[in-house]
Amino acid sequence: MTRPSPIHVIGAGLAGSEAAHQIAARGVPVVLHEMRPERMTDAHKSDGFAELVCSNSFRSDDWENNAVGLLHEEMRRAGSLIMAAADVHKLPAGGALAVDRDAFSAEVTRRIEANPLITIERSEVTGLPPSDWSSVVIATGPLTSPSLSAAVGALTGEGELAFFDAIAPVIHRDSVDTSVAWFQSRYDKAGPAGTGADYLNCPMNKEQYYAFVDALLAGDKTVFKEWESNTPYFDGCLPVEVMAERGRDTLRYGPMKPVGLDDPRTGRWPYAVVQLRQDNALGTLWNMVGFQTKLKHAEQVRIFRMVPGLENAEFARLGGLHRNTYLNSPKLLDGTLRLKAEARLRFAGQITGVEGYVESAAIGLLAGLFAATQRIGKDIVAPPNTTALGALLAHITGGHLIADDGARSNARSFQPMNINYGLLPELDAAPVTDPSGKKLKGPERGRAKKQVMSRRALADLQTWLARTKVATGAE
Repeated sequence: MTRPSPIHVIGAGLAGSEAAHQIAARGVPVVLHEMRPERMTDAHKSDGFAELVCSNSFRSDDWENNAVGLLHEEMRRAGSLIMAAADVHKLPAGGALAVDRDAFSAEVTRRIEANPLITIERSEVTGLPPSDWSSVVIATGPLTSPSLSAAVGALTGEGELAFFDAIAPVIHRDSVDTSVAWFQSRYDKAGPAGTGADYLNCPMNKEQYYAFVDALLAGDKTVFKEWESNTPYFDGCLPVEVMAERGRDTLRYGPMKPVGLDDPRTGRWPYAVVQLRQDNALGTLWNMVGFQTKLKHAEQVRIFRMVPGLENAEFARLGGLHRNTYLNSPKLLDGTLRLKAEARLRFAGQITGVEGYVESAAIGLLAGLFAATQRIGKDIVAPPNTTALGALLAHITGGHLIADDGARSNARSFQPMNINYGLLPELDAAPVTDPSGKKLKGPERGRAKKQVMSRRALADLQTWLARTKVATGAE
């Protein structure tokens, strides 16, 4: 049998290493390109594969009660190299999966180097990959080299891809107090696909507003690294606390302006308002409009819970503002992670718009699987949205965000995100009692719901894996 021609993978971080492993596991040769140590980045310290440049934690490993733990388990069952190496080199960390970062990187490097189907090229790929590379997975991460970033930007027409991206906090809808917050669009205006009640509005009186501004100004903030200092803000967006520094009323005339919003409790406009906008098609996640921030995470929880209606807010994602390189994936990528403008190019990892080590590796797993499946002439079957893998893929490709006219929505407001239960479809019927028949309340009900969603995900994953194994012959 003739061996397929190789697939090129650019970048040997978490996503690239995982993609290379998945491709080789299906009998397809790989050329893995890594520019380190020929060219180092501002964050990496070694030439090892899958180097962890920040934390050594992969976060919760509890698959029943935590979405990232569910993603861990799905990846293990899908034969993930990254999870296998993490499990070998895990450290005591309570319910989290933390690793010895050097041993973990060495393990991944060793396994990649030992694979006879993987050839390693230690050199930088500048500009677009050569035209005779018929299948390429680009997994160059948030620190993609300037030349490759510029080439991809020119190809897609997206311009500059490196910027401070504005990440606003995202809140679980069911944790918002709707006896205080109300649904209304400004002046009841119905925009595209809107109803005139498209925002959740949290009102503030004068005293609450100025106390909130004072807290923003005094809050503990993240300091940018030196190599980030000359990177522009995305779309001119400023951190909410920087806007507050420009004047105590700046926010009232900016993202917190109350005009056109009638508090049903008073019939009047409030002094200021915090608006939440739906963040996913399921309506389970809502983001704080205009609240990109440099506040440290604990400060965000403390300060943003000062907002009336958000006193008990549960955050699916906290805000941030940092240098990043990522694609507007719902606009630019198809459902199998191929670039619409040039289908021989697939993208994987953080450059696709996922946050976190595990999420980056998960997209690498899917990109590798899809590329290998296509190379051997089989039909690609994407994981169902009920799985963590499928939900993450749907988030970055817009796969579950289809407007009435068939066009993909969400492309303009796309932002990176970690995996969370809000990305998975709701249950047909959420549990209301425990096995003994006792009625579930509050946190107990939420925990039971997560457990049912996790069990559903793993059952659906097993069906998908069986189909995938038959289709590709993967071991």
